[in-house]
Amino acid sequence: MKALLLENVHPLAEHILKEAGFEVETRGGALDEDELIEALQGVQLLGIRSKTEVTDRVLDNAPDLYAIGAFCIGTTQIALKHAAGRGIVVFNAPFSNTRSVVELAIAEIIVMARRLTEKDKALHEGVWNKDATGAHEIRGRTLGIVGYGNIGSQLSVVAEMLGLKVYFYDSDDKLALGNATRCGSLDELLEVAEVVTLHVDDRKGNAGFFGAEQFAKMRPRSLFLNLSRGFVVDYDALAQNLRSGHIAGAAVDVFPKEPKKRGDAFTSPLQGIPNVVLTPHVGGSTEEAQEDIGRFVAGKLRDYMQRGTTTLNVNLPGLSLPPRFGGKRILHLHQNVPGVLGKVNSLLAKHEVNIEGQALNTAGEIGYGVTDVAELPRAAVQELLAMPETIRLAIIDG
Repeated sequence: MKALLLENVHPLAEHILKEAGFEVETRGGALDEDELIEALQGVQLLGIRSKTEVTDRVLDNAPDLYAIGAFCIGTTQIALKHAAGRGIVVFNAPFSNTRSVVELAIAEIIVMARRLTEKDKALHEGVWNKDATGAHEIRGRTLGIVGYGNIGSQLSVVAEMLGLKVYFYDSDDKLALGNATRCGSLDELLEVAEVVTLHVDDRKGNAGFFGAEQFAKMRPRSLFLNLSRGFVVDYDALAQNLRSGHIAGAAVDVFPKEPKKRGDAFTSPLQGIPNVVLTPHVGGSTEEAQEDIGRFVAGKLRDYMQRGTTTLNVNLPGLSLPPRFGGKRILHLHQNVPGVLGKVNSLLAKHEVNIEGQALNTAGEIGYGVTDVAELPRAAVQELLAMPETIRLAIIDG
């Protein structure tokens, strides 16, 4: 079995997969569509980060691919529905880099409030500018968090410990932590927040939702952060508000178009503006976070291939399965229509196959059935493959 890991996935992932018996190839950068198709021939597992696009065409031309690991939070770079239709499971790392992003957000709020980038630049240019003008403590300031998921909610707790008053807005009904105050709308949050930070997910509906209208509603001389997704913000509008002085500072870690690999050229309308912190999508890029992401996602890929476990995947039904010792385990991904499990059981009974254990879960149009048996005749396998409802069949030896 072969695995391909791209985009400098942490070495721990390679170690885990090699220990599990996989032949692992690693590459430093992202691949374009044609390169990826060529590289995936004979590969069962693919590991990527945010730059590699796994399109419908890639999936249609990767007949050996069983699973994809996104060693990051976002999965919009993967055609999830098409992958599900081909029986390819996708895992990501929704929790591993939460603390790293939170710490970067806190650091950048302090840097902007104290205008440290300007002090740093002046000293590097040989100018001593000891002045308190425009420098503020963050204690007692009002922080507005847009998006109260894993990152936004943890940021809420840490910020409150530092003395910030926290307000948040989320399109879903989320439990407020500590003394945080829920806002009924984005406009309500923008009225009160002196610092606005975005932590929304990568759903398509969030594209361009924060632009000139929202910046105009922010309090004068407030601070703005985006450590979520580059496509949610109009950066030309942000640049205009920074130059006019309406927004006093900004910190941006994500951009609509990002270079594919380290060292490539980068441009942004935010470059050269005072009190603007630009970072190259490194919110989760700490050694601790990347190691944990490598451990988590590689472990999920291993457990799927060895046990059939799909817990915490993002596009197929989830099943948590114990190890199988001896015999065979049948993994049957199928169309979610009535009677499939009955057909499977009748087919196995016809071939005098005794069922030792069975589990089933469904999600939308896909069903996932797992059946443990002692023996499995080849004729039974062929009939399972021939079932019109079958999307993908895999057999694991115990």
